[in-house]
Amino acid sequence: MLESERYGEAMELLRFLLQCQGQEERHYEEWQSLLDWLEAAFPYAARNEEAEGNSSSGDEDLREEDMARILANSKLQEDAEYPAKLLKKVMHEPLSEATILALEQLSYLEGNEVDEELSAWLREEKVHPLLQFRTLQTLRRRGVQGTLELVRGQETVQVEIETVPLQNEDFPPQVSQVLERVAGQAEVHEPTLYYFAQELWGQFMMSIYGSSDYRALLGGDYALLDIWAGALHQIVSESLNGSRQEEETRSMYGITDGMRFQFEGAYRSLKGFVKTSLLDK
Repeated sequence: MLESERYGEAMELLRFLLQCQGQEERHYEEWQSLLDWLEAAFPYAARNEEAEGNSSSGDEDLREEDMARILANSKLQEDAEYPAKLLKKVMHEPLSEATILALEQLSYLEGNEVDEELSAWLREEKVHPLLQFRTLQTLRRRGVQGTLELVRGQETVQVEIETVPLQNEDFPPQVSQVLERVAGQAEVHEPTLYYFAQELWGQFMMSIYGSSDYRALLGGDYALLDIWAGALHQIVSESLNGSRQEEETRSMYGITDGMRFQFEGAYRSLKGFVKTSLLDK
């Protein structure tokens, strides 16, 4: 967040962490020191964060979109090679926050050449699933329509660009229902776990969008949502605590022995994503 100058979001996250209980005292001291420094160094960001909380989300999104469009087109006027430079960053440089920012800027530049370059790249090259999804979002923001065939993981899928979610709220309800289950258990057992589960689940959904795992999640029953919630809880708990207590986790989510095979499959999918993820969050 600091590298991409999202100071207001960083402050919001720190305030959230300071409200959580069960961590070592030194963590709270570090979080409070960082928050104090941010508020002193970037007071305008603190004011903007407060003001945004009092404004409608629609007005906020409109202002941000207008500003981004103006910025992108002003850079285009200064440098005719600006779109090509952004495409090069996206297609040929390591995946980073700068890559995502380049995709966002491409969203606001006119010209069919960008659409054709990005679409061909997704069809023909092996692209990390997270970067694939971000690029699909860019194509939708640019107004591209139709179906795009691409390789996601080990399978070939067809994605309708005009239905690609642009925000977490745009995903089908089953996606948020998994998080709701984790939130219910984390509130009782481990309050800080939910924030990290939310981050991981959001990225994982982007990485499997359109795949067989994604379609199975949407078409599954309540038991399958419990299985995914349990696997998500398990993987985040291991990351935070360094220990694996699978039986306890399965008990929390009502995952019986008969559901264990599916649970282990969901766990492996999440574990594999964590190991191969290229984004340093």
